[in-house]
Amino acid sequence: MDAFLTTLIASVVLASIPLCLAGMGELITEKAGVLNLGVEGMMLLGAVAAFVVAFESGSLWAGVLIGVLVGGLAAALFAFLVVRLLTNQVATGLALTILGAGLSALIGVKYVGLPLAGFEPVAMPLLSSIPVVGVLFTQSAPAYLSIVLVVLLAVLLYRTRVGLMVRAVGESPTVAHTIGYDVVAVRYGATIVGGMLSGLAGAFVVLVQFKAWQEGITGGIGWIAVALVVFATWRPSRLFFGALLFGLMRSVGFAAQAASQSIGDWLVAQPAWVREVVGFLTNAQVLNALPYVATIVVLCWISRDWRKIKLNAPASLSQPFLP
Repeated sequence: MDAFLTTLIASVVLASIPLCLAGMGELITEKAGVLNLGVEGMMLLGAVAAFVVAFESGSLWAGVLIGVLVGGLAAALFAFLVVRLLTNQVATGLALTILGAGLSALIGVKYVGLPLAGFEPVAMPLLSSIPVVGVLFTQSAPAYLSIVLVVLLAVLLYRTRVGLMVRAVGESPTVAHTIGYDVVAVRYGATIVGGMLSGLAGAFVVLVQFKAWQEGITGGIGWIAVALVVFATWRPSRLFFGALLFGLMRSVGFAAQAASQSIGDWLVAQPAWVREVVGFLTNAQVLNALPYVATIVVLCWISRDWRKIKLNAPASLSQPFLP
């Protein structure tokens, strides 16, 4: 039982960190009043760039750095279109996702299936020896870095002058402009930071989680991250909890498949209908759909109280601003 829980916890942490990174990036972007639906595209671009550089250079950290930079460049292009040229944010974000999916598939076509020695776990002394939960302290260096980074950004957003500036621009860009804030620069900065976090999330997926490249490797994590921001009602603390919840939904499939294999002998002796039900519930396609089903259910549940969503959402979200 301990081995099962240890494996499940390790899987949840690995699945949660990319969600947390991408979700935090989108939260910061939306706090500045910009809605970026191109998170999935930026993640894919960051992922393929990180894999190609790491594979060709042999340096995993170089891959991480390039993944972050590529995510930031994609976000800068998006920011130029929606902040400077005032294009529709929803349409531009969708276009960025389509561009990221197609371009990443084109760039990575010759790297599909090639193995890569990704980051290995680094055990913390003493803490890693704790039964079951010790696995939390046996993570890779990018995992530790990502957790610290997300916490620091949450503090920055709510406990510093820079964070106050970002939130002020998101609430009322006209008032922020009147008191001297450069609304365009703030929105550029927040959007690029969000893109860099999405690029880091993509790099984490290929260099830590899967250690390989395949087309569409992010598997819709970017879309879940966008929904996660709404689930968290634009609060970092709830974002962390939501990332763990959706990470559990993504990991429970592996646990269910492992459990079905371990009870194989018992299952053979059961009636046909029991075997069919268990087979359906442990079907790979059904288990892969769990995170998206959970996303729909959670969003429907949250949508019951539109006043709460409107109270917490940035007032100028997706609204263009012309100085």
